[in-house]
Amino acid sequence: MPMKLTDRISWLMCNVQRRLFPHLEECFEKPLTDQEKRLVEILEIVEVERHVLRKASTQWRGRKLREREAIARAFVAKEVYRYTRTIDMIRGLRSTDNLRSICGFSSRASVPSESTFSRAFAEFAESGLGKRVHDALVKDWLGNELIGHISRDSTAIEGREKPHVKVKESRKPRKRGRPARGEQRDQLPAKRLDRQASQSAEKAIEELPTVCDRGTKKNAKGFITSWTGYKLHLDTNDVGLPISALVTSASMHDSQAAIPLMKLTSGKVAYLYELMDAAYDAGRIKETSLQLGHVPIIDRNPRGKESLPMAPHEAERYKGRSVAERANSRLKEDFGAGKVMVKGHSKVTQHLMFGVATLFADQLIRLIG
Repeated sequence: MPMKLTDRISWLMCNVQRRLFPHLEECFEKPLTDQEKRLVEILEIVEVERHVLRKASTQWRGRKLREREAIARAFVAKEVYRYTRTIDMIRGLRSTDNLRSICGFSSRASVPSESTFSRAFAEFAESGLGKRVHDALVKDWLGNELIGHISRDSTAIEGREKPHVKVKESRKPRKRGRPARGEQRDQLPAKRLDRQASQSAEKAIEELPTVCDRGTKKNAKGFITSWTGYKLHLDTNDVGLPISALVTSASMHDSQAAIPLMKLTSGKVAYLYELMDAAYDAGRIKETSLQLGHVPIIDRNPRGKESLPMAPHEAERYKGRSVAERANSRLKEDFGAGKVMVKGHSKVTQHLMFGVATLFADQLIRLIG
């Protein structure tokens, strides 16, 4: 009989505390601080080094895979220590013996330069390292679990790029009224939600816009806010573990990510309910959720009309959606999503996925705290 999630994480943390910490204390000249112990625990769960690909390229010629693994561990440490810039992380590695050893660098001189870290990060972004690490975490820890609620939400990601200038396509005006006998008219293109209903998750994600642009959204207090950058769409389970994540253009409406996310999440875990706010109130989204065997609970969008309130049992379950808002808040405050210093969709995604994977590990540890 498989162990429960909390039993598994308790067993792992006991092994770390009883065996690994004493071993490290013997090897290191200075005792581990609380933050260093927390980093060790997170790295033991994330295991980012397992997913670093060996790639033959001129920039890595002559360098050992072990160094690349240490660089990947250092980027996880960057999220845990809340370093905003890579140079700050490098200074921390060179000035703190324990941190340097935990990441896998043998000496102060072995810590690479900032340009080497930047090239490594670009390679990690190109290979999708962050996504592979997060997918493995979800599979290893939640693949056999039955999840009650999946809460879906998005959050603004401030970018450091110039917004993409949209070029409006000129459309030929459509004639009003019925077509004349024998007249052939071009069919209107299918709406994105209609296409997504029959597409795979991967195909639907490919069609989503990913350029940096301007986004506008109503915040929790009801005020309209705007930003330049991207938008992070997140599926979170009922105990705050992020299950799926997408990064799109800031201007894209939240509803456009709902069907790709529910198909992506359905392929990873088994769950019962989907909780979404009024931005996701669309018939095609509800239909797709039901077809996938879930129960959608979506806040009503009145669209200028009077709407009926939720049934009492739905309203009670809908309260669980607050975990998505807390996850977004923790990502911004604790794991780097509030200050993105890289440019380009692939690098921004990689940066955010390091944060998502670190949040997953930290939230697992909190379950037994």
